[in-house]
Amino acid sequence: MKRVKRRYLALQIDFDGALSERGFLDAIWAAITRLYGEYGASQTGLALLQFNEERKTAMIRLSLVALQQVRAALVSITRISGKDAAVHVRAVSGTIKSLREKT
Repeated sequence: MKRVKRRYLALQIDFDGALSERGFLDAIWAAITRLYGEYGASQTGLALLQFNEERKTAMIRLSLVALQQVRAALVSITRISGKDAAVHVRAVSGTIKSLREKT
């Protein structure tokens, strides 16, 4: 069995007001599903590792083969919980340790 290669993304969320972890995760899944369907979403292996409500930052894990698709889906997010929003990728890394060093 082949090992799954993963990547870790540090994200910055531009959003006015209170941002909930659930609302953010729902926006990501909705964007991926809208662009690639349920099958494409299942191939991402997406997981939210860290979420900071005050700083409006997040860290996600995903499959290497889905990196470009997830980045495209993140850029397509314009609304979270009915309010204008934007998600920016601050850093991409192969390990959590080096991602934390980059941010």
